[in-house]
Amino acid sequence: MRGDLAWGVIEKDIGGLARRMEATSHNIANMNTPRYARREVSFEDQLKEVIDAPSRLPMKRTSERHFSNVRASVNEVVPADRSVGYEIYRLDLNNVDPETETARLAETRMSYQAMTRIMGRKIAMYRKAIGGGA
Repeated sequence: MRGDLAWGVIEKDIGGLARRMEATSHNIANMNTPRYARREVSFEDQLKEVIDAPSRLPMKRTSERHFSNVRASVNEVVPADRSVGYEIYRLDLNNVDPETETARLAETRMSYQAMTRIMGRKIAMYRKAIGGGA
């Protein structure tokens, strides 16, 4: 599985989705806390950048500090967790909308389940290729 881009993307996607579920759960738990700013986790744009990298012209780095915003591998993808304080939902300055957060949690859960199924199928393919059967 080492060196397999698809496996790395699946792994990072599951990790990012787990962090998003955690942040959304914290948002729901703090929906009645005054001045609480909801948290968001994003990572899909970073994964897309890594996946699309082979179709772009290759860049040569002469120093580790050059092109620091270009991710060369899936290992460099880190889910970005940020606080969203500029959207005000209620008068007590809490910006958690319970319906939106519940929908986001359901969407994230479905994506997580889909990725774990894909991972299971990929493992089954590896087992079959190795000769361990299905």
